[in-house]
Amino acid sequence: MRKYEVNIILNPNLDQSQLALEKEIIGKALEAFGARVEKVEEWGMRRLAYPIAKDTQGYFLWYQVEMPEDQVNNLARELRLRDNVRRVMVVKTQEPLLTKA
Repeated sequence: MRKYEVNIILNPNLDQSQLALEKEIIGKALEAFGARVEKVEEWGMRRLAYPIAKDTQGYFLWYQVEMPEDQVNNLARELRLRDNVRRVMVVKTQEPLLTKA
C-alpha cells in the first residue's frame, strides 16, 4: 500500500446539503477502493487559474490516503463520473529519503 494525495475540485454553486452529500459519496468511494483516509482538509472556495465549465471558482477538498496501487485509476475514474466534481488529481507522495549518518 502506498500513500497518495487526492485533490478534488467541486462545483462552487453547491449548497451545504449538496456539499455534505458529495463529501459523503467521496468518502464511500475511497472506502470502496480500499483507501484508508489519514487526513482530510477542506480548503473551501478558491479562485481557479482558468475557468472550468465556465466557473472561475471551485470548492477544494484534499485527502491524504493510503491505498493499493492497482486501485488508483479506478478511484479517479469513479470520482470523475460525478456531475459536481470538476477535477480529480491523485498524486503519489514521495517517500522520505534515507541518509547514512
